[in-house]
Amino acid sequence: MSERSRTLPRRSCLSTPGSSDRFLAKAAGATADMTFLDLEDSVAPNEKVSARAKVVNAIRTQEWDDRVLCVRVNAWDTRWTYEDVIEVVGHAGTRLDEVMLPKVQCAADVVALDLLLTQVEKNAGLPVGHVGIEAQIETARGLINVDDICAASPRLEAIIFGPADFAASIEMPVLTGGVAIPEYPGDHFNYVFSRILMAGRANGLQVIDGPFLKVRELDALRDFALRTRMLGYDGKWALTPDQALVLNEVYSPTQEQFDRAFDILEAYRVATEENNTGAVMFGDEMIDEASRKMATKFLSRGARAGLSRSQE
Repeated sequence: MSERSRTLPRRSCLSTPGSSDRFLAKAAGATADMTFLDLEDSVAPNEKVSARAKVVNAIRTQEWDDRVLCVRVNAWDTRWTYEDVIEVVGHAGTRLDEVMLPKVQCAADVVALDLLLTQVEKNAGLPVGHVGIEAQIETARGLINVDDICAASPRLEAIIFGPADFAASIEMPVLTGGVAIPEYPGDHFNYVFSRILMAGRANGLQVIDGPFLKVRELDALRDFALRTRMLGYDGKWALTPDQALVLNEVYSPTQEQFDRAFDILEAYRVATEENNTGAVMFGDEMIDEASRKMATKFLSRGARAGLSRSQE
């Protein structure tokens, strides 16, 4: 896997159609933690072959700062996948961090991509293991096999939920994926979100929610994204730069939370190292080792988002 990109934030993952010269030209300038150049659903079948060269050119010629840079190839059940990998990874150079594989059904899909990447890296003069993998869960079969999928390759860096294709896979009676369903008394994807999250975290992966398709409704996006943020997801897809800005805020700790995490850790350090006690009152709550673990995770997420402790 790419050690550079594995721990970088993915609060906002901006999708860019690989066939569009206009969108490709703007992609590097958009404020997003991660950009993926798409060869799959946003590219028409007649444009898929020509889009490869456009994507390679964008990777090699634009200034991408330190963000995670990824290319989404076509799924294994199409005729384009292996040439997507050979043409793009073989010519993009070292700046490409990852390949995203859609519609992953089983661990063998990931293993096959891993093996192909190894051959392409060797032939392109890249270090073996340089290119990471992100896997999308978009079908009922993929969800059933998600534990094995998340453990399938050391190249895996993130697992992603694809709500629209998943809704089609389970025959959910909706025509817009990735938005709220007012008629349902609760969160219709809560089980799916939790299932993917458990598998991802058990294997040390970042876990990402898919797109919110009503791109002009930013307040609705904020509310909807909070569902997976509160579960523990790392980020969500953005379809526009404006969506990315909202997601950067939603999936970051607040400054108040970040500072409180520091204070909890300091209070716990004093309790355990100076006073030899395993628990201590912190304000109106009791904190202990579990509190330390939660605070440490807040600091890690905040640091990835660029936060630093307020001056006392």
